[in-house]
Amino acid sequence: MIRFGPAGIPLSCKGRTLRDGIADVHHLGLTAMEVQFIKVNPMTRVVFDEEVGKTPNDLVQQLVVNVGAGDKGTPAPNIASFTTPLRRKDEITTLTWSLAKDHADLDQTRQLARALDVDLTLHAPYYVDFFGSSDAREQSTRQIQWSGVLAHGLGARLAVTHLGFYGGGPRADSVQELTEIVTDLSAWLKTFTKGAVRLGIEPSGHPDVFGSREEVLELVKHVKGTVPVLNVPHLAARERATFDTVESLAPVIREFVAATDGPLYGHFSGVELYGPGEFRLTPIKRGQVRFDPLAELLAERDYDVTVISSSPLLEHDAMYMKLLYERALTKRWTKLHQPPAPKPVVAKVKPAPAKPALAAARPSHGKAPTRKPVPVPAARLAGGRARPKAPEVRKHARPPHR
Repeated sequence: MIRFGPAGIPLSCKGRTLRDGIADVHHLGLTAMEVQFIKVNPMTRVVFDEEVGKTPNDLVQQLVVNVGAGDKGTPAPNIASFTTPLRRKDEITTLTWSLAKDHADLDQTRQLARALDVDLTLHAPYYVDFFGSSDAREQSTRQIQWSGVLAHGLGARLAVTHLGFYGGGPRADSVQELTEIVTDLSAWLKTFTKGAVRLGIEPSGHPDVFGSREEVLELVKHVKGTVPVLNVPHLAARERATFDTVESLAPVIREFVAATDGPLYGHFSGVELYGPGEFRLTPIKRGQVRFDPLAELLAERDYDVTVISSSPLLEHDAMYMKLLYERALTKRWTKLHQPPAPKPVVAKVKPAPAKPALAAARPSHGKAPTRKPVPVPAARLAGGRARPKAPEVRKHARPPHR
């Protein structure tokens, strides 16, 4: 099955809530949506007296993403702590997020998405830094974990993230350290969500940021519970290739399909290349990467794919990609189901009716029969009209009576 959808609430949506966006995606004929968890406004506080004895999931107007004892620091989110009654001196971390107010709001959104058959995924904050200060590293880890908490509440199957810049040492050491970090995050996500949410690793279009094609595929090969994200514009900028033909794009698709034990997940938009990396993402019609080769590949093979439009024209380019895919699918169907060539039509000639036999003519001994010439009056030969003949007078006729 092929799904198309925007990365965020559609631009044409009149309402700005997450449920309004899901309903609008459904009305546009799209079947996927990537929730953008971009702004992070966390607040850690001690439990109020009126909240003691309640579970974090039951708190109204409080989107709790972490619970822990104040004297033990801030632990990783634990699934059991969200259903355990709160005690005095417990600390909770809440988020101020415009797309959901509490866990009851997340549950209603999840039910609506399932009822409308809109496949939800969630993108973690773009800025992460695992090689800066210890605070920056802990904050980056918590952001990805909070993304997993929200994705689990929304019923999303993926939490997509970048992995940030390389460290100051050799690049191989940075890749090894990031592999260990992702291993811990994937193991935590599997425990917290019971395998319902997986971690998607997205490539990067900048050479200073982790995320070349080889690095992403090698990482997901060694870390269980991770999924590679096929971001064609980022790969085009990273490899300085436009993938404008089916032959150049087909090997990339095969590698990502082989590394994904499930539906393939990808992003697409236009991109402008400048310098060593990408300059900016653009609408598809204005970018240096075309969707037509990818549409042809998807139509010719039985893939389960979700394609998210990360273009500035969110739902417009999602519908445009769907249109190009349907055209490619129609061409494939027409090619496979061509009618047989018509047989040449042979006109049936009726036999001519037999003519009656003519009487045998006298032999002419080889000479054509001659006709006697008809005498022509002299007056006609002279060009004049012939005078009428005088009436013939009988010799023994009686004289006229006087």
